Amino acid sequence: MNDAEGTLAIRTHPSPAGHLVLHLAGELDHYTGPGLRQMIEEVLRDPGAGIIADLSDLHYCDSTGITVIITAYHRAQTVGSSFAVAGLSEAMNQLFRVAGIDQVFPLHSSVQAAVEALNSN
Repeated sequence: MNDAEGTLAIRTHPSPAGHLVLHLAGELDHYTGPGLRQMIEEVLRDPGAGIIADLSDLHYCDSTGITVIITAYHRAQTVGSSFAVAGLSEAMNQLFRVAGIDQVFPLHSSVQAAVEALNSN
């Protein structure tokens, strides 16, 4: 990895309601997006797997990262699973809204808010 490439740490844990929380920290971009894409594909192989992407520690996201998030949402819909985005910083929230992602699916203020929304569906 050279100095221009970012890093992305992904921690996973179950939510109290059973959804898998993917906590992303760092940068989601051309270099790190494929790893997240692969992880999401693996999780969605289990029927009914619900995913919450906790982006509270995401500091940078480029168009590749946005594409990975949108693709994950559509892939989850295709296989009958749920996918939610939660915990965006003010800067990331603005980026996602400018990109129109809030028109594709809701952006939740926290993992708990995402859990509540997914459980109400």
